[in-house]
Amino acid sequence: MKNRSVIMAGILAAALAGPATGAENFKLAITGPFTGGSAPMGSSMRDGAKLAVAEINTQGGLDVGGKKLVIEVIERDDEAKNERGALIAQELASTDGLSAVIGSVNTGVVLAGDKFLQEKKIVKIITPAAGSASMTQWTNPPIGDLYIFRFAAADGIQSAMVVEEAARRGFTKVAIMHDATNYGVSGRDDLVRQITKLGNMAVVATEKFAIGDKDMTAQLLRAKSAGAQALLIWGIGPELAAVANDMAKIGFKVPLIGGWPLSMSNFIDNAGKNGDGALMPQTFIEDPITKKSAAFIDAYHKTYNVSRIPSPVSAAQGYDAVYLLAAAVRQAKSAAPEKIRDALEDLQQPVDGVITTWKHPFGKWDPANPDSHEAFRRADTVMGMVSDGHVVWANQDDRKRLMKH
Repeated sequence: MKNRSVIMAGILAAALAGPATGAENFKLAITGPFTGGSAPMGSSMRDGAKLAVAEINTQGGLDVGGKKLVIEVIERDDEAKNERGALIAQELASTDGLSAVIGSVNTGVVLAGDKFLQEKKIVKIITPAAGSASMTQWTNPPIGDLYIFRFAAADGIQSAMVVEEAARRGFTKVAIMHDATNYGVSGRDDLVRQITKLGNMAVVATEKFAIGDKDMTAQLLRAKSAGAQALLIWGIGPELAAVANDMAKIGFKVPLIGGWPLSMSNFIDNAGKNGDGALMPQTFIEDPITKKSAAFIDAYHKTYNVSRIPSPVSAAQGYDAVYLLAAAVRQAKSAAPEKIRDALEDLQQPVDGVITTWKHPFGKWDPANPDSHEAFRRADTVMGMVSDGHVVWANQDDRKRLMKH
């Protein structure tokens, strides 16, 4: 494992430098917020994906019908801005020879840009995030052949886990806080649906905040005075840390349970001890429980000179998404987006990832069932908890189960 990591650290730059003069290549775009409040997600996803690309290129490239194609990466920083995301998608949609796009974080960016990729029939694997609307938008009006796939724990899965965690702890009165982005509003609606389905829990306060807000005391005081026993939160940026810090300031000592961005470094670092105990769904915990995950974590640390991945979930999903795409290209024996799409919808061989072994993750697109282009299932998602600057397993039984995959 150690030797592999050292090799990876040394070859990444060369492997991503682009194809040699005259060599054929496979064009892959990686997009996301590499700067700004969502950067831990976007940059971790990009860097995890680039590790996978470097591994494949070092082995000669993608096997396309017996011919090896070097992966050429095109990076674009959307800065978590909808209008920039739309411009990037338009640019990529008009890029000659582009086969696929991996990335995105923000729901608004996806809603603004993915339509251009769909129109030009370019495969897009959304990862590491984006809310439910990123897929349900294609159901009304229904799209026939969809080129957009999502490789993230769906908000329906996450919101169910958040509500069930609150119920498991015996809470009957909760407050919901969410940011004002499309992601936050969509997450709020998912939480409300799950609470309604549960039937024995009341929402005593619903509060929102804007990106950039630093003082959440007014919203939190309303939730506290309403008797909330837990705070369910949905947001994407450093504002999450402001919530945790202001909860401590006003003595609002209730559990903070929310979407997976509570695992990001900008929450953990800015909240400090006030973030300890926060709970969130996770698709990957930075814990070397298998040989593959250990090698991946070690390679990431050495390659990018860090002791902790800023967003482990994002990095692992970026890495595995590249290998799913590579498997589809190999099966299709083609770099043509239409054939890659068909292969992704019916992958014949399991793909050994750092998250799990992926067996037929996607199905044939069905406009009546947006889950048909969703890879993650409930079994692939666990609850994590912030403890002393890291995300750890909230349930050791999950750790034992996933060690066997």
